[in-house]
Amino acid sequence: MCARGFKSWGRPCVGGDAFHSWKLCFVSESLVFIFQYTRVWIPDPEEVWRSAELTKDYKEGDRCLQLRLEDETVREYPINVQSNQLPFLRNPDILVGENDLTALSYLHEPAVLHNLKVRFLESNHIYTYCGIVLVAINPYEQLPIYGQDVIYAYSGQNMGDMDPHIFAVAEEAYKQMARDEKNQSIIVSGESGAGKTVSAKYAMRYFATVGGSASDTNIEEKVLASSPIMEAIGNAKTTRNDNSSRFGKYIQIGFDKRYHIIGANMRTYLLEKSRVVFQADDERNYHIFYQLCAAASLPEFKELALTCAEDFFYTSQGGDTCIEGVDDAEDFEKTRQAFTLLGVRESHQISIFKIIASILHLGSVEIQAERDGESCSISPQDEHLGNFCRLLGVEHSQMEHWLCHRKLVTTSETYVKTMSLQQVVNARNALAKHIYAQLFSWIVEHINKALHTSLKQHSFIGVLDIYGFETFEVNSFEQFCINYANEKLQQQFNSHVFKLEQEEYMKEQIPWTLIDFYDNQPCIDLIEAKLGILDLLDEECKVPKGTDQNWAQKLYDRHSGSQHFQKPRMSNTAFIVVHFADKFPLVSDLFHDDKDPAPATTAVGKGSSSKINIRSARPPLKASNKEHKKTVGHQFRTSLHLLMETLNATTPHYVRCIKPNDEKLPFHFDPKRAVQQLRACGVLETIRISAAGYPSRWAYHDFFNRYRVLVAKRELANTDKKAVCKAVLQDLLKDPDKFQFGRTKIFFRAGQVAYLEKLRADKFRAATIMIQKTVRGWLQKVKYRRLKGATLTLQRYCRGYLARRLAEHLRRTRAAVVLQKQYRMRRARLAYQRVRRAAIVIQAFARAMFVRRIYRQVLMEHKATVIQKHVRGWRARRRFLQLRAAAIVMQCAFRRLKAKRELKALKIEARSAEHLKRLNVGMENKVVQLQRKIDDQNKEFKTLSEQLSAVTSTHAMEVEKLKRELARYQQSQDGDASLQLQEEVQSLRTELQRAHSERRVLEDAHSREKDQLRKRVADLEQENALLKDEKEQLNNQILGQSRDEAAQSSMKENLMKKELEEERARYQNLVKEFSRLEQRYDNLRDEVAVIKQTPGHRRNPSNQSSLESDSNYPSISTSEIGDTEDALQQVEEVGLEKAAMDMTVFLKLQKRVRELEQERKKLQGQLEKREQQDSRKNQAEQPKNDLDLDQDADLAYNSLKRQELESENKRLKNDLNELRKAVADHATQDDATHSSPDGYSLLLNQLRLANEELEVRKEEVLILRTQIVSADQRRLAGKNAEPNINARTSWPNSEKHVDQEDAIEAYHGVCQTNSKTEDWGYLNEDGELGLAYQGLKQVARLLEAQLQAQSLEHEAAVEQLQAQVEALKEELDRQQQTFSQTLLLSPEAQVEFGVQQEMSRLTNENLDFKELVEKLEKNERKLKKQLKIYMKKVQDLEAAQALAQSDRRRHELTRQVTVQRKEKDFQGMLEYHKEDEAALIRNLVTDLKPQTLLGTVPCLPAYILYMCIRHADYTNDDLKVHSLLTSTINGIKKVLKKHNDDFEMTTFWLSNTCRLLHCLKQYSGDEGFMTQNTAKQNEHCLKNFDLTEYRQVLSDLSIQIYQQLIKIAEGLLQPMIVSAMLENESIQGLSGVKPTGYRKRSSSMADGDNAYCLEAVIRQMNSFHTVMCDQGLDPEIIQQVFKQLFYMISAVTLNNLLLRKDACSWSTGMQLRYNISQLEEWLRGRNLHQSGAVQTMEPLIQAAQLLQLKKKTQEDAEAICSLCTALSTQQIVKILNLYTPLNEFEERVTVAFIRTIQAQLQERNDPQQLLLDFKHMFPVLFPFNPSSLTMDSIHIPACLNLEFLNEV
Repeated sequence: MCARGFKSWGRPCVGGDAFHSWKLCFVSESLVFIFQYTRVWIPDPEEVWRSAELTKDYKEGDRCLQLRLEDETVREYPINVQSNQLPFLRNPDILVGENDLTALSYLHEPAVLHNLKVRFLESNHIYTYCGIVLVAINPYEQLPIYGQDVIYAYSGQNMGDMDPHIFAVAEEAYKQMARDEKNQSIIVSGESGAGKTVSAKYAMRYFATVGGSASDTNIEEKVLASSPIMEAIGNAKTTRNDNSSRFGKYIQIGFDKRYHIIGANMRTYLLEKSRVVFQADDERNYHIFYQLCAAASLPEFKELALTCAEDFFYTSQGGDTCIEGVDDAEDFEKTRQAFTLLGVRESHQISIFKIIASILHLGSVEIQAERDGESCSISPQDEHLGNFCRLLGVEHSQMEHWLCHRKLVTTSETYVKTMSLQQVVNARNALAKHIYAQLFSWIVEHINKALHTSLKQHSFIGVLDIYGFETFEVNSFEQFCINYANEKLQQQFNSHVFKLEQEEYMKEQIPWTLIDFYDNQPCIDLIEAKLGILDLLDEECKVPKGTDQNWAQKLYDRHSGSQHFQKPRMSNTAFIVVHFADKFPLVSDLFHDDKDPAPATTAVGKGSSSKINIRSARPPLKASNKEHKKTVGHQFRTSLHLLMETLNATTPHYVRCIKPNDEKLPFHFDPKRAVQQLRACGVLETIRISAAGYPSRWAYHDFFNRYRVLVAKRELANTDKKAVCKAVLQDLLKDPDKFQFGRTKIFFRAGQVAYLEKLRADKFRAATIMIQKTVRGWLQKVKYRRLKGATLTLQRYCRGYLARRLAEHLRRTRAAVVLQKQYRMRRARLAYQRVRRAAIVIQAFARAMFVRRIYRQVLMEHKATVIQKHVRGWRARRRFLQLRAAAIVMQCAFRRLKAKRELKALKIEARSAEHLKRLNVGMENKVVQLQRKIDDQNKEFKTLSEQLSAVTSTHAMEVEKLKRELARYQQSQDGDASLQLQEEVQSLRTELQRAHSERRVLEDAHSREKDQLRKRVADLEQENALLKDEKEQLNNQILGQSRDEAAQSSMKENLMKKELEEERARYQNLVKEFSRLEQRYDNLRDEVAVIKQTPGHRRNPSNQSSLESDSNYPSISTSEIGDTEDALQQVEEVGLEKAAMDMTVFLKLQKRVRELEQERKKLQGQLEKREQQDSRKNQAEQPKNDLDLDQDADLAYNSLKRQELESENKRLKNDLNELRKAVADHATQDDATHSSPDGYSLLLNQLRLANEELEVRKEEVLILRTQIVSADQRRLAGKNAEPNINARTSWPNSEKHVDQEDAIEAYHGVCQTNSKTEDWGYLNEDGELGLAYQGLKQVARLLEAQLQAQSLEHEAAVEQLQAQVEALKEELDRQQQTFSQTLLLSPEAQVEFGVQQEMSRLTNENLDFKELVEKLEKNERKLKKQLKIYMKKVQDLEAAQALAQSDRRRHELTRQVTVQRKEKDFQGMLEYHKEDEAALIRNLVTDLKPQTLLGTVPCLPAYILYMCIRHADYTNDDLKVHSLLTSTINGIKKVLKKHNDDFEMTTFWLSNTCRLLHCLKQYSGDEGFMTQNTAKQNEHCLKNFDLTEYRQVLSDLSIQIYQQLIKIAEGLLQPMIVSAMLENESIQGLSGVKPTGYRKRSSSMADGDNAYCLEAVIRQMNSFHTVMCDQGLDPEIIQQVFKQLFYMISAVTLNNLLLRKDACSWSTGMQLRYNISQLEEWLRGRNLHQSGAVQTMEPLIQAAQLLQLKKKTQEDAEAICSLCTALSTQQIVKILNLYTPLNEFEERVTVAFIRTIQAQLQERNDPQQLLLDFKHMFPVLFPFNPSSLTMDSIHIPACLNLEFLNEV
């Protein structure tokens, strides 16, 4: 493709295309554009471009447009009729704010400027794509978008997927370098203050972070450390920028084959040396001068003799020496640290600082002019000159002399000539610049040495930080070189853009034509061609007496005809170079920098350098004379050519930095300055090239999704979307030149996307109108129906009211008639009742009189009757008394006679000896008692007699005394009665007066006391009130203090918890870092070993595999194992290959094992309960007689019998294992089906014979026992007078009480059948009948039990059949569902699904067969066990019978006791020899695969290792314990290092490590860990060693494994998250696609990108969950794992949402909420909802809700603030800024609403971090989980090859 050069740059180049598109749309689509309300852009002197709207239709030929501006101002815009230059069209609002400017439908300058302004001011986005260029606007504010989290968010992402960022450009360069294996370059350009240095620094930081070095050289840190050094010596404050780079640099960052940084190299260009000696107002010299002055007070810098910067001439010319917000001393410390990191020794640093200080002193040397003006001098006492000479080590006199003189050398003589003051000042300044330039070059060279590497560089990425186009009122030679370099870079940029466009068209296979673009080769030829500006300048410098005027005249003569060269009218020494950006005026006398004079001993000509030797590390090689005379311009041109060659050999990436304003105001946009820089940096040229072709590009899929509303219904049936898109476009766009169909995309001319958007909006508008019309019609119909219903209701109520009123009138009329009737009836009734009452009164009085008469008569008769009754009663009582007295007399006479007769008989009997003997029995005691009683009575009688005599005498004396007083009283009564009465009256009066006085005194005292008491009560009440108040206050204080203390305690507790979590996190991070360092050490050691083995060959170090884990719970309890050793042992012995047990089988077997274990425990509990009840009953019913010994013997016999049976059970168990092994071996043989039935039938025959023999022996034993009991009872039968059937007998073989009636009935029955035998004759008396009856009851119970067992078997069979029916129904439903799902799949998927279904079916059948085999084997074992039990019982009965016959005469019933034989059981220890330890670790750790142990006990290696440790502890071998544990830990680390990406292997060893740790805790002997142990487990505790330190080591190892597990899981999940959560359409048709820009081109996307859906994420998590469950990982650890993974999912999704403008929409919020609900449902389905995983997703949930909330009013803002509590203020504002409508009907979030949100959220103390740290790892907790397994129940399978282990 060829290119043509234009004469000048201007807007017509762009405007022509835009106008062309506008005119085509105007003509072909007149209905769209000619009417009013079309929006356009018009030029404006202040804002550059202003938006306006047509107020009147435009017709071709009109001379002006009627426009209305945004401020409602009406304006006429004139149009040139000849050129018909119409204004630019404005893009639709939905396209405003796009990430890529090429996505705009109309590509022109105002659209670009407006899009950048909207993004910068409204959304605060500083980065925007413009095709291949990243436009970066300096915000003049620190933004939190450059952290490590942002780097990780952009790492691995495609460039168009994320929002524009410098990291996206760096990632694109890094990815293309790795994918294409081609070197890359990032070209950062812009004027001073635009942010070039910062952008380049962030790009290098990205490479240092993503491509970190693979070794310990820390080369990435050195690359970053070079930045502060270069900023210190090469950056300075200017009027445009506080940290402006005054040199250009190109840094090459080298990478190895694995794309790790191995080194770097820096090249610098055109240092601004003039700044060393001169600074304009408000500018500064280089930073290093001010940093050194700020640190002059340090002790090591005393010899520099520095003071503040204001004291030196070279640092005080610009005025203010400080920069606001910058600490020079702190920056100097950073600079020194950077020097140290780069390997600059302290002595070299001091030398550098000495040179810098000497430059300051040189600039302050005072030069005095002589009177003649032709010479000058320097004072010998000048302090600064002395310091200069002392610091550089030169002679003071020589320096003083040669600063003021110069040497002229001719062919014959040498002259020393004086110089004027100006010449001396120029020479001094040249010397200072030369010294600084040499120092700058030395530092750069040393940095390159520090960054150099001996490794071979595979590829590199270069970062070019170069100055942009600059033009000032007075320009120097340096500005000329800067613009020359930018001209070259612009040429390279244009060719690259054109090349990319051409590649895109060729790749998409569309026809293309030549595109005209600006070619700046003529301007470059003007500068660098032969006899160009630089060539003529070099030639003039070589002339002995060359002048600026001569050089300018040569330029006028040579280039006056060039279009890029102009001569000013008013000057003969100035000229103008017309660059691509602007005109650049220069004055020839300002080109002194190219000559660079300096004081020297000889004049070498113009362009010579200084002869003062500044020593460097090594002397430079002597250059040739020709090279020595190269000018600065020639050197710069050479270095620029080398740079261009390097850039042309790489793939360039462009960053254009824009300075928004000159005042350095944050987020302030000056359109004039911005558009000036856009024109200068080539952004608009990119736009023009894109607009000339097909700027808008759509993938077929995206175009179909966006514009399918424009597709006809009949075309939607076509499955070929490409054909549908072609048909639609051919119908909509009639001009075929407006679009092209590529291989994967559709290309549109400028403006066509806007037209399609207009058609789409019209379609939606028509649909909206249709919907509105239908809805409004429906609403009107509803309203009409409502009005009609209301009218009918009103009519109904009105008619009802009239009817009710008529009914009321009729009712009232009827009521009046009724009232009249009732009133008349009442009047008649009252008259009647009055007459009736009068008659009744008369009757009452008459009847009362008659009744009173009758009452009086009856009363008299009653009284007479009472008198008669009493008289008759008295007479009857008197007669009865007479008769009773007579009878008593007769009885007394008779009884006296009878008593006399009995007395006589007793006297006769008393004389007999036998009677006396009977009476004398106990009579002596009775006599003694009676004698004692008589004595007591005598004493009492004497006491009473004495008392009676005393009382009698006293009474007599009293009687006499009373008699005397009576006589005396009778004598004196007559005379003294009155006198005594008076005396008594008088005494009574005095007593009365005294009583009154006492009463008054008492009343006064009472009143006083009462007043005092009242006062005291009042005081007490007042005091009580005060006390109550004080009490309330104290209570309140106490309550407040308690609340405060509670709050403080809770706060302290929370702080302690938080500190604990932080400490745990820090500890686990330390463990992680230790693991990383340990792994790095191992890698280096392996690498050194490989190097030693294979010299000359260097192996790339392996990837780091940090062991990051900590987990627990690798076992199942005994309830899950129990007696399932049979099934597990069978699996182990038969072999995994033959057993073919998959995980489903194992889970079902585990379930079956748990059921059997529960049943066993239930039966055991019932047995224990029955034994307890029997023992209590036996104790309650034991008779207190000699038969207690029988019961004790019975109990002892039973206990011994039970022990014997347990021993026999163990032996049977061993025999059963052997039998099982034999059966399993037979089952694997081909003829197993023939041998099994024979063995089974043989066992049945043996069992039947044993049962028959048992019945015979039972009868014999019964007869024998009855005879024994009858013989014992017969001895006691003779003493009793009559048989005692009710006697309670303790039957030896029965614990039930025998009722009397049952015994009698049984007795009669037995007597009838055995009446002839003598033994049975005694049955009634000896209680043998109860024994017989008990035997009958046992038989009945046996029959009943058999009947119940048969009924239970029948019920179980019925239930089993019902379960089979239900299972068949479920299987049928599942197959139907599977069949319906299969029909929806593709043919390949159907085949795969069918294979999976067949595999699952075969697995289930295999499981059923295994269950059947297990049942048969269990039945066989049961029968064998019963056979052995019966045989044992028969032997016991025979022995008991023999013993009973030999000891029949003994009273106590003895029993034969079988002595239990103590067996040597497995003690849960494994013994191995020391030489077998390596084999043990190899077979159990290093070479062990998790698949080998499928179907065995989980965490089996941990149990085996502990049993080996326990044996070493048992033998007290500490060396063996130490060696085994150390080897185990190292082996586990080696396995995890080898399988650092194997999730199953990591899970396996996490569970085993945690189980080993728990075993060491559980059996440590610590009571805190033994609370749940059984007695058997306590026997397995360690006895000799305390392994606490090893427990800590294992805990750290568990943490490492857990961290590695999380790392593996995150590595598998992370590539799926963004695609599944944000990009995949979970809800079809919901998301819309917006126009995309150039960044979505196919070349920027890696081929074969995978698009994941949410189902893929769920499948992956299902896989994780299955593996962890299969390996026995505890549910709590599984919950922590998924909490961590869900946090990572939430963080990655939210981070991408915050960095993607296209993802922040309402539809994305809906998709997110749906996806989150699916994940929550998965958590609930796996019973993980309590793990806290949902809480970690709360920020993402709130972000999804925020995207869907309304964002308009104040209430909406309050709702958002109250809802989004988990999001920070920065994140909320970021999402609101990024919110992008997908349709024109949606509204953007206004800036005012965002400000409202910020105002309401300003009180929050949120962190400043924008993104979530998705690499954050929650501290893991390992709760102690003891195992219920005992060590002696562990079986070692043969597949482990551990035959050398011996069971102890």
